Amino acid sequence: MYEQRYEQPRDTLPRGPSYLYHVLTALKNGRADHFRQCLRVSPLTFDKLVVALEQDPVFSNDSNNPQLPVDQQVAVALYRFGHDGNAAGIQAVANWAGMGKGTVHLVTRRVMTAVLRPEFMQDAVHMPTAAEKEAAKRWVKRHSNKSWRNGWCFVDGTLIPLDQRPTWYGESYFDRKCNYSLNFQVRVALNCFNY
Repeated sequence: MYEQRYEQPRDTLPRGPSYLYHVLTALKNGRADHFRQCLRVSPLTFDKLVVALEQDPVFSNDSNNPQLPVDQQVAVALYRFGHDGNAAGIQAVANWAGMGKGTVHLVTRRVMTAVLRPEFMQDAVHMPTAAEKEAAKRWVKRHSNKSWRNGWCFVDGTLIPLDQRPTWYGESYFDRKCNYSLNFQVRVALNCFNY
């Protein structure tokens, strides 16, 4: 009993073929539109991301701890991040990738560790220059509410799912994905920051 984790034999979950391999070979090279549907980035962006991350020490292999290739790990993480609800669940991602749930969790953690390193963030995330902010302010003033002119950054189109149909004007909340949700927009004003 002390030598084994389980007293009873465990049933293994049969796995189907991995769709991950198909995405990284056939779709990436022949159907960029379907590749983008799966991973939410273009093949070019995906390749650049893999090149930027593959030298991170979190992906280093040793004989005791072999890892999947970095492109597969990034693809699994992007697939998971690009979906919501049940499709983003660890079991659903594991079924899509043809791997165990623990591997999905481990791969996601490795990719996030690499992405959140200060070195990567300095290269990948850039705040807009003063000229870019001013151009965005002019565009907002011309195309939107003039009182929003001092906002230079907008996040638009984020759907917040609701668990049920609202009582008042419920059909107004029915979105293009056949769910009830709120469309959320965030406004960031310059005076919130100390530049």
